[in-house]
Amino acid sequence: MAETIYLSNVVLSFPKLVEPSANTDFPQSPKKYSADFIMLPSHSGFAQFMAEVGKIANEKWKENAGNVLKVIQNDRRLRCYGNGAEKIKKDTFKPYDGYEGNVYITGSCNEDRPPQIVDADGKPIENTNTLQRATFARKLYGGCHVNAAVRPWAQDNQFGRGVRCELIAVQFLADGTPFGEAPANVEGIFGAVQPSAPATDVPPWAVQS
Repeated sequence: MAETIYLSNVVLSFPKLVEPSANTDFPQSPKKYSADFIMLPSHSGFAQFMAEVGKIANEKWKENAGNVLKVIQNDRRLRCYGNGAEKIKKDTFKPYDGYEGNVYITGSCNEDRPPQIVDADGKPIENTNTLQRATFARKLYGGCHVNAAVRPWAQDNQFGRGVRCELIAVQFLADGTPFGEAPANVEGIFGAVQPSAPATDVPPWAVQS
């Protein structure tokens, strides 16, 4: 089994940590929790991750590992990592916020094995406590800084060959600049709400017996 890679102080993007979602590239596959982790190309965690990718590829495909990895490298849908310049918006043909000049790793896990959400004090939130877990997961927004634990694995099944990444745990580290467009300025659109007299016509269903 591949080693777990710890990514310290990386930027979270496209978090789907509250509810699992379907993979648009492989709609027949199970719903998954997922997230992208963005970092500089020089980040030590990325180097460790890629070294582990080479290790699992050699174990899985042996003498064919080099050729298989070339095919995987040439198709972004077959791998869980890449250059940020590949993450292009369909409408602007420009990289998504935070990706340009960086690299990324995409981690995911099936809906029956949600990733561990870890509190700031290092204590994991029990996945059985769905309300508390959802509350903490919603605090993990695109653009914040996190620590993460991931594990690459070599895929060779009915969905083809590829390099995937299991998302094990995410811990909030620090606030950052949220990704996406800034909220619209609505100042002056609405006037002040004027106080009104209590309604006198009360519908029958609103009368308590």
